[in-house]
Amino acid sequence: MAEQLLQGPDIGRVKRRAIRLSKEELVTLRFLQEGVQLPLVVEPAIPGVNLSAWAAGNRESIETQLHKHGAILFRGFNANTVQAFEEFVEAVSGHPMQYQERSSPRHEVGRRIYTSTDYPADQSIFPHNEHSYSMTFPSKLYFFCLTPAEQGGETPVADCRRVFARISPTLRERFAIKGWMYVRNFGDRFGLRWETVFQTSNRIEVEEYCRNNRIEFEWKKDNGLKTWQVRPAVAAHHTTGERVWFNHATFFHVSTLPAQIRDGVLSAFEQADLPNNTYYGDGADIEPEELEELRQAYLQETVAFQWQQGDILLIDNMLTAHSRAAFSGPRQILVAMAAPFSRKDI
Repeated sequence: MAEQLLQGPDIGRVKRRAIRLSKEELVTLRFLQEGVQLPLVVEPAIPGVNLSAWAAGNRESIETQLHKHGAILFRGFNANTVQAFEEFVEAVSGHPMQYQERSSPRHEVGRRIYTSTDYPADQSIFPHNEHSYSMTFPSKLYFFCLTPAEQGGETPVADCRRVFARISPTLRERFAIKGWMYVRNFGDRFGLRWETVFQTSNRIEVEEYCRNNRIEFEWKKDNGLKTWQVRPAVAAHHTTGERVWFNHATFFHVSTLPAQIRDGVLSAFEQADLPNNTYYGDGADIEPEELEELRQAYLQETVAFQWQQGDILLIDNMLTAHSRAAFSGPRQILVAMAAPFSRKDI
């Protein structure tokens, strides 16, 4: 069994010893920063450990550690190809999800393996949980470093349990009662077209998707579309039961955009026509001071690390938010979304 977990030119040197090793002894665990347990780092204890084979036999252990820490960084396994990344995702979570109800530009590079985002390199991306606005969202995210940036380009993470604890009880309760509303206006002037977001040019299919996913919609002139959906801001984790801050209320609010982009958008659109914006679930404006409190709660919990080629970061999408730092030089970080979970099951 141990031999099946090894690969590469070093097998001959470690084979005799490896036969006596348990699956647990093939890897070591540590943290990147003293006193910070996010992410947990898993590394090979000996050369030649096959990450996908090891993961397939240790799913339960991976789940346990993921629920405890929120994110696991697999480093040093010589998993340097898109195929190796695909095999790891399949070993832990089965087939990855298709990118539906899109909110950022990406392109597909493998079997439902996507670029993490195609936003310009000089733009940072605020912490968020993938698809928290959707009825069905990935419970797991996988990031893979094919090429690290020359400078910057980190994927900072934040524990949503700790973010929740930082928010004042009054504000938490207000959002728990009201929820939050996500409003989108699709057109040709800014952002993704509705044909890209819904992956169809058929209006009937869009309407059916919206009805099935509790999204209100209104067709506008010049092939425009407006949608709005109300979602809970607080959730209980589907396995641990812990309360987490799980929403895009801060991320999609116009005030969270970088200043130059925000000013340009506000000068080009009336508030009701903004490409993206958020409100309390009853449609009321979220106060500027409350938004700043939310932004600070995320930023104070953010943990960053430098990518290394071949790194794979596994995130529990409810427990951990992710973001992106601006960067220079070529950077290739790929993403897979897996283990779909429906809000109806929370």
